Amino acid sequence: MTTSPAGRGGTAAPARRETFSSRKLFILSAIGSAVGLGNIWRFPYIAYENGGGAFLIPYLVALLCAGIPLLFLDYSIGHRFRGSAPLAYRRLHRAAEPIGWWQVLICFVIAIYYAAIIAWAAMYTWFSLTKAWGDDAQGFFSNDFLHTADQAGLSFDFVSKVFFPMLAVWIVVIVIMVAGVNKGISRANAVFLPLLVVMFVVLVVQALFLDGAMVGLNAFFTPDWSALANPGVWAAAFGHIFFSLSVAFGIMVTYSSYLKRKTDLTGSGMVVAFANSGFELLAGIGVFAALGFMSVASGTAVDEVASGGIGLAFVAFPTIVSEAPFGAVLGVLFFGSLVFAGLTSLVSILEVIVAAFQDKLGWSRKGATLVVTIPIALISLILFPTTTGLQLLDTSDAFVNQFGILACALVAVIVISAGLGSLPRLQQHLNKSSTIKLGAGWRILVGGIVPVVLGYLLINEVQTKSTEQYSGYPAWFNGVFGWGMAGALIVGALLLSLIPWSEKSKLKDPEYEEFNAAAELEGDIDNNKKEVEA
Repeated sequence: MTTSPAGRGGTAAPARRETFSSRKLFILSAIGSAVGLGNIWRFPYIAYENGGGAFLIPYLVALLCAGIPLLFLDYSIGHRFRGSAPLAYRRLHRAAEPIGWWQVLICFVIAIYYAAIIAWAAMYTWFSLTKAWGDDAQGFFSNDFLHTADQAGLSFDFVSKVFFPMLAVWIVVIVIMVAGVNKGISRANAVFLPLLVVMFVVLVVQALFLDGAMVGLNAFFTPDWSALANPGVWAAAFGHIFFSLSVAFGIMVTYSSYLKRKTDLTGSGMVVAFANSGFELLAGIGVFAALGFMSVASGTAVDEVASGGIGLAFVAFPTIVSEAPFGAVLGVLFFGSLVFAGLTSLVSILEVIVAAFQDKLGWSRKGATLVVTIPIALISLILFPTTTGLQLLDTSDAFVNQFGILACALVAVIVISAGLGSLPRLQQHLNKSSTIKLGAGWRILVGGIVPVVLGYLLINEVQTKSTEQYSGYPAWFNGVFGWGMAGALIVGALLLSLIPWSEKSKLKDPEYEEFNAAAELEGDIDNNKKEVEA
């Protein structure tokens, strides 16, 4: 007589945690998360502003001393404790659960505005075919396309050219998320990431043949060695690496929880880190080759046409497209790359939120996805395709994506290293099946160097935002959507951690118990087991 899947008591057995079907798909998904909009429009300008070719030295130091060690930390927590950010931190120690929810709420805020940028890029992919911006790219972007209000505030005057592309973005992303880890996230990254790389390589090759390309590359790579004596340059390198690798967002914790028990964690992390940095360098070459053309065509210096962020993407690059031979192709490749880079990153951001509620409340994959993503999409579609959407996006990004994440990361590193003393056992877990073994140096970097760097960056951010009225926006606007939002996330994290774990939750998942027992047999004994089970 066979036993029914429901078990003896008639209660359905808890669904097993999804896993990536292969290490390759995990690496593709992790690279897809790391390679985002910032790689294309942020790194080239930061490098140029902070010493050109000389910036590669602090960049490499930051990558090796902070980025990769923190990436390994996220991998170790997610893989060892088999859960979303809140569940993994809860299993690490009961008191650490709010850190996981803090990361979830940060991802929530980022998700609601990230879709807007993807929608802009999608529209500009189409605009590139007709060069719809005419002779005034700045005016077209602010006035004709976004219809940006003169004063920052909260408006519900919707802009149809932004609303409908955003709706399409959300439909695509929700379909991917509902399909799950293997059928959705893995397949999407297996398609989007290769397309992104191919399109961007073609873009770079085309940019290198533009008149003046060498002028731009000389400006980008010519080293200013004196910049190495400036602490601000080193801070910029560490700050950029920190955001570039998607560490301390909860993303890599969540993704690594879907890995099989015996996985080469450190080897995978090195591939992800250097693939991400390689793409950034490629972006720098492509962007500055194009800016060199713009400089020669306009008869101005490179420093007068170089810019970063939204200004580079939606003002400088359309100007290049208008003047360059085969400019329409250049524009389609550039903005299409932004769309694919944005989609893979948005999927990873949403997965942090979906997995957290799925784990805590015991919901099915489809149910958790719909209950979580549809309200996020509605909030996004109410706030950002409006005449004040640009100011809301700018403020949210500055205070939550930059200031908030630095604070969360600093707290997490201090709690894990000094508060709980968990680094030795996490190191032991990383070393079990990894090709690259970690020693005391990794613990020194994570527990000593990284907190100092994060503390320095956080103090700078607080001082800057406290002494200056950000972007000249009204004090009430920055107070509500800047400082208020950053503070509300902390309160929200504490409240969410107080909600009892459902009886159907993954907290006492038999699958984790099996994994935990196997880990103990291999010598990775959990010293805090009693507190976790309490």
